[in-house]
Amino acid sequence: MIERYSRPEMSAIWTDENRFQAWLEVEILACEAWAELGVIPKEDVKVMRENASFDINRILEIEQDTRHDVVAFTRAVSESLGEERKWVHYGLTSTDVVDTALSYLLKQANDILLKDLERFVDIIKEKAKEHKYTVMMGRTHGVHAEPTTFGLKLALWHEEMKRNLERFKQAKEGIEVGKISGAVGTYANIDPFVEQYVCEKLGLKAAPISTQTLQRDRHADYMATLALIATSIEKFAVEIRGLQKSETREVEEFFAKGQKGSSAMPHKRNPIGSENMTGMARVIRGYMMTAYENVPLWHERDISHSSAERIILPDATIALNYMLNRFSNIVKNLTVFPENMKRNMDRTLGLIYSQRVLLALIDTGLTREEAYDTVQPKAMEAWEKQVPFRELVEAEEKITSRLSSEKIADCFDYNYHLKNVDLIFERLGLA
Repeated sequence: MIERYSRPEMSAIWTDENRFQAWLEVEILACEAWAELGVIPKEDVKVMRENASFDINRILEIEQDTRHDVVAFTRAVSESLGEERKWVHYGLTSTDVVDTALSYLLKQANDILLKDLERFVDIIKEKAKEHKYTVMMGRTHGVHAEPTTFGLKLALWHEEMKRNLERFKQAKEGIEVGKISGAVGTYANIDPFVEQYVCEKLGLKAAPISTQTLQRDRHADYMATLALIATSIEKFAVEIRGLQKSETREVEEFFAKGQKGSSAMPHKRNPIGSENMTGMARVIRGYMMTAYENVPLWHERDISHSSAERIILPDATIALNYMLNRFSNIVKNLTVFPENMKRNMDRTLGLIYSQRVLLALIDTGLTREEAYDTVQPKAMEAWEKQVPFRELVEAEEKITSRLSSEKIADCFDYNYHLKNVDLIFERLGLA
């Protein structure tokens, strides 16, 4: 991932140095397991633990000849050792090291993402409680529907992110799995104890069955979860973008002193952070598709997945880490304009209360069809003539003969629509 969208803690996981260090740890842990089984002298393993090292430039130099990165790595490590070098990679195949180390790196990345997700959920929760009763226009198809509150909108986001948090925990469990089962998964030249030992030391579970590789449905599921989280963030960001339009301006991203919105127009205050979320989500969803393409490997192994995963797994975790942190701050520092929200509610001249009038007429004994056919013409007239809907209702004898002025006034009270806000918040555990 390019530096612009990278945060240091996550990027550090995916450096060549850290990747080769993970490979080395798998190699040494495997030797420790062999020593426990009495195959490798414990003194040799002790020397390996103390002295085994690598030089990245030397690995790259050797790879120019071998054209095999794991062979280049094991030879570079062997050069740092004495007679005990013969135990490096003993009984292992390349993917025993690469896949197990990759899962270990993903575990490190997951620990960061889990904290990011939990922080984001908490930020939305607090913002939802802050705006629990901040009344605003609910819109369907982009058109004014009925009143809601900004707190309810945020509560919806909070509940969705709680589901994403649970999905991530499940995906985390599914991807933090290692395998050291040999060339085709039969443990022909490796004792199953070695796999169990290495995985336990790395905080991974051992795959109950594998070929030379871990099966890529695990990685596809993991990437699908990252993509869904990114898409939820995009959904929330698109909402902010819509509400920040000049003709709406109900919310606005924080605009710092000295910040510029346009190279040409000095007045511009654009929702660039939320727009950025849309772009990043597109990238992660594209990586998800690549992960799905990696599932059907040939027989017990091919490496068609390898080149893709070197890109998509680091990039996706780095990108989501960036998204979660940036959007958390957008929500935390979001400027909300309650007066604009109320003002926008009045722009449709009271039409948002048409269902209240409809139901009130039904309560007097009209059929639904009769009530609908009484209210709709007045609503259409309000649209077309830009006349307040309430005035037309109060002037219609078919309505006033059934509804008192007090009842009509009650129909146009937005507080009626907020009567269950407390109940919804209680149901969500946000009270």
